[in-house]
Amino acid sequence: MIHQWIPKPLLLLLIIAILSDLQESKAASFCSKEDQCAVDEEVKQIALPAPIQARYDYTRIYQVELASDEHVRIFQALELASDSCSFMGHARVVGQKLTIMVTAAKVADFDDLVHSYNVTHRVLNHNFQSLIDANYREVAPPGTTPDQFDWKRYYPLENIYAWLESLAKKRSDVVSLVDLGASTQGLPIKGVRIAFGKENLTSVFVESGIHAREWIAPATATYFIDQLLNSEDPAIQELARSQNWLIFPTVNPDGYRYTFEGDRMWRKNRALFGICRGVDLNRNFPFHWNVTGASGDPCRYDYSGPSAGSELETQRIVQFLEQHIQSDRIRTFIALHSYSQMIMFPYGHSAKRVDNYQDLTEIGQLAAQRIKDLSGRIYKSGSIYETIYPSAGGSKDWAHGHLKIPITFSYELRGPADSEDLFILSAKEIEPTAGEAFASLQTIVQEAGKRGYYQ
Repeated sequence: MIHQWIPKPLLLLLIIAILSDLQESKAASFCSKEDQCAVDEEVKQIALPAPIQARYDYTRIYQVELASDEHVRIFQALELASDSCSFMGHARVVGQKLTIMVTAAKVADFDDLVHSYNVTHRVLNHNFQSLIDANYREVAPPGTTPDQFDWKRYYPLENIYAWLESLAKKRSDVVSLVDLGASTQGLPIKGVRIAFGKENLTSVFVESGIHAREWIAPATATYFIDQLLNSEDPAIQELARSQNWLIFPTVNPDGYRYTFEGDRMWRKNRALFGICRGVDLNRNFPFHWNVTGASGDPCRYDYSGPSAGSELETQRIVQFLEQHIQSDRIRTFIALHSYSQMIMFPYGHSAKRVDNYQDLTEIGQLAAQRIKDLSGRIYKSGSIYETIYPSAGGSKDWAHGHLKIPITFSYELRGPADSEDLFILSAKEIEPTAGEAFASLQTIVQEAGKRGYYQ
């Protein structure tokens, strides 16, 4: 404050001088050393804002039953017309039950629609964000070290990779780190090769996390690795040594990381297409690409990409398998997904039956029975086309149809098809889910061996 009277012209000059000093001080704080205006100070980095997270406050999850052709047409039209309704699958046939996520702003409109057309429905969840909030609280805290890795929490990508790297160092006689190459956003796609040294073995390839939001899949893949390396059960030790194992917990690292930082329900990779991002990598493989069950719209959750095998992540998997199919004698391909509790085999693009359809049917049924005996959970088994819905461009179809890998199965892990939690499986479910899946995988490998597929 100026306490004595100062002539206006002098006051004006004084103010200008003060402002000039402030401006110089402010400018200096943003100068670089090259500008020679802050020679004695390191340039301070400007803090970037934290990623903005998607919110699902009061978003509802509905299950509707399509009782007529009219219902099918209505919901087909709704999916095309509204970006406020996220469909888990597509409206296809009469009698189908369909799960739909409806944003809070459209709940009234949706409720009016189902009542206007007398659609049988129920609300599975009234506030989806509450599930997501609880799920994020189950993530291991920053600073968690590889020796603290467990199956009671979910882990970000960096923790999973650090754990894999630690295994490769501690168990270098058995475990080797495998890097498929960089993703769309430059992240490595890492996995491990587990081999106990026996010669002339066949290999099992496990792909996981191709759909980013399905957190239980990478958790299950890491559980597989731990069991193969550390179980004291003689039957599991025998299983571990009967095959070599190639296991990749998250083949979509960009998408998986984004589910922690941006949108918990993100499914695709993070490739940019105009105003929208992402390709559904499990619709992008070059085998009957885009013939059914996929979209040509980059804004849709099942966008198949601009061309077959267009995505770097797809190319990395394709190149690795083509290069190692013979040298590693890969005879089993397993893909881990959620949810719906299914054990499926090719094909997804067509009702055409694969040559070993009967064997895969019987093996799948035995694997499902193993789960029922172990935990009481009911898993449905059959071909992808018959069991869940038509879809083309999947990794399983490509592995079986192009590479001729005979034993090819895809899991939809917990929960059930009418789950109220969708992909937001509580961490308390990790160990029982992974445990039953591993037991059924043991059955698949044993039964395939009995039928001569590993000779």
